[in-house]
Amino acid sequence: MADELDLLRRANPVPADAPPHADGPLDRRGERHLHRLLHEQPVPPPSRELSGPRPVRRRARLAWGIAATGVVAATALVLLLGGPSTPHAVAAPRPLAVRTDVTPVPLDRLAERAEAAAADGGPALRKGTHMRSWSLGMSDDAPPITLPEERIVRWTADGRHTELVVATDPRHPGRPVLGEDEDGDPRQVEDGHVISDTTYPPSWSDAPPHSRPPHDADRLRAYLQEALHTDSLDTSQLLDATDLLLDNWTLGARESAALVRLLADTGGLRPAGEVTDRLGRRGQAYVHDTAGVRRMLIVNPDTGAVLGLETTFTRAQPEYGVTAGDVMEYSAWTR
Repeated sequence: MADELDLLRRANPVPADAPPHADGPLDRRGERHLHRLLHEQPVPPPSRELSGPRPVRRRARLAWGIAATGVVAATALVLLLGGPSTPHAVAAPRPLAVRTDVTPVPLDRLAERAEAAAADGGPALRKGTHMRSWSLGMSDDAPPITLPEERIVRWTADGRHTELVVATDPRHPGRPVLGEDEDGDPRQVEDGHVISDTTYPPSWSDAPPHSRPPHDADRLRAYLQEALHTDSLDTSQLLDATDLLLDNWTLGARESAALVRLLADTGGLRPAGEVTDRLGRRGQAYVHDTAGVRRMLIVNPDTGAVLGLETTFTRAQPEYGVTAGDVMEYSAWTR
């Protein structure tokens, strides 16, 4: 891997007088190495392996191995931002602040609201996703580094899909770098670094999470169990499954109502209060603590649509340079 990093740095030279965060153009060989290192992800453990076509999902996941994630993230940042002495891509974000002066809404009551909203109509289910994510990559011999991305995936009627992945500009943290034109097609804006822009051939998998998700809570539970290859779903697994589902589908009103009902029935999520997410949207926060981390689910208080998921450390891990309260990763989904 060290030899490949040296090769990639040579393929992306930065002038000596370049300002911080400057990046040089990649030659064809550097682009090939970048694509391979970003897209040939480490294989998940057997319990999480998915059958059928690989899910539309490119983010580095800590669950797939801390060291491997750190290597992928470090390689991407060397290419996008310069050499190893370059400052971190984006300073670690602060955890979202929950307003405890607002009476929390129990999850089962929010499920009732979502079901009522779905009965009145609302948006339809759509295959594909538009999301922003930020993840912390760690290794044993280097400080934590970050890899912020925005990704938009759209499917066409003939089974093809496009995926545009952009690294957010470290000079403008928090600014959206992807949008859609009047036809709903992905639109690149000037202040983002394009990691990949790919069109995939037709695919018609009938296995979750590629097959159409149901809008009934019981059938949705079975669907998500199949997606994770498990016979049951505890709270942590259900949050993993929610993450996977929303990385492939933009839920409609009925599917959102089914999901929030499933979350309420499963239990394990504590209502924490009101929060404003990183896209400026008001939401209700529900938290689950396990294994040294806290996961916070953010839900639209009126429609039950899941807006985001944030994971923070609840215990310091000095060997990786993180302290209690540091953000491990977050995702924010939008229509």
